[in-house]
Amino acid sequence: MPSVAPMPLARFDAPFEHPDWIFEPELDGFRALAYVEDGACRLVARNRNAFRTFELQALAIGRQLAGHNAILDGEIVRPGPDGRPMFYELMRRRGPFCFYAFDLLWLDGRDLRDRPLLERERLLRKLLPRRSQAVLYVEHVESGTDLFRVICERDMEGVVAKQGSGRYTPEATTWVKIKNRAYSQAAGREDFFDRRKPGRIVKQYRLTASRTA
Repeated sequence: MPSVAPMPLARFDAPFEHPDWIFEPELDGFRALAYVEDGACRLVARNRNAFRTFELQALAIGRQLAGHNAILDGEIVRPGPDGRPMFYELMRRRGPFCFYAFDLLWLDGRDLRDRPLLERERLLRKLLPRRSQAVLYVEHVESGTDLFRVICERDMEGVVAKQGSGRYTPEATTWVKIKNRAYSQAAGREDFFDRRKPGRIVKQYRLTASRTA
């Protein structure tokens, strides 16, 4: 099973629509790769260090996916009573916690990173148990502007736009984040983004869409 660099998020300024892109809520938590092997799970941070907390969460994920060897990309979140992430409770390690999975990179000896995102998501959805409290599937929608409006109304962090045909290539990411600038839990925190290629990619798609509209 390989060691994987997580796909970074670039930044884009405004929500948009395009048939080649899908849109997911940005869940305010700790980004993690879940390495599941022989009934055990390691949760690894973006800096490739294993989380020394969330042991119970890792144990639960390993049990839920027993019988499979897999690498999942996702977010460790502390959901509140209404389902919205509570980042400061997560920082204080006040559970309960949940791992929200949004990509599947490896499954039972098969490297999926060169497969289109939508195919990887279909395999992920089939893999995950339907009634788990430990690991949940992140649903996507096809309207970025509608999702962004709901995200702002619910005071959540933002929206992630992803190219549906995209491969998992961290060196040339096609994932971009559109921030909710009024998000109430953002005060005093910094985000780090690669501002290069993805912004141009999205602008190119938007220009093409406007010409064909």
